[in-house]
Amino acid sequence: MVGNRIWNWAQTLCLLSIVLLFYAGLGYGSVQVTGSPAAAAVATPIVALERGAAQASKAIDDITGKYHFLSADDTLGILEEEGKLKGYIEVAQGEEESDAVLTYEITSGSRKKDHVEFKTNTIHGRYYRFSGKVERGSGRGSDDPDYVRLVGDLETVTVKGDTGQESVERRHLVLKSLGKSEGD
Repeated sequence: MVGNRIWNWAQTLCLLSIVLLFYAGLGYGSVQVTGSPAAAAVATPIVALERGAAQASKAIDDITGKYHFLSADDTLGILEEEGKLKGYIEVAQGEEESDAVLTYEITSGSRKKDHVEFKTNTIHGRYYRFSGKVERGSGRGSDDPDYVRLVGDLETVTVKGDTGQESVERRHLVLKSLGKSEGD
């Protein structure tokens, strides 16, 4: 008898969650739950799912723009055209270097849904590879800083001139888009 009551309670909660998901899918906005604490416990994750789905539905159509790179003086510039990425990385050099800034061109790059990859040309035996995903940042509008993020792994590859042997330094990065006022 107790087992049947538990089973009926579980069926009721399951049915309630299906109904709430149905209404959330129709776009009725927030779901307000009244009644038992158990019903509210089921609805809370469903409302969170609804908010997550609404945020995911705001897909990032284009990642063209400028991003912070390794230091405050470094910039990543990306132009996305039909899933292909072009652009550059500007890396500020120390005072002991002859060039103030080295500009690495993106020689190959692509975006498939949320996945982004690119590789640069080699300058002075060094190039960069990035593989990661596109995420919405904390900025509210496309002109705000951190509106789009590229989150993933950057490899700094150093090639020995005499042997051609590569050494790779990997780091996990969050590259945040520059705001309109920052890009100037």
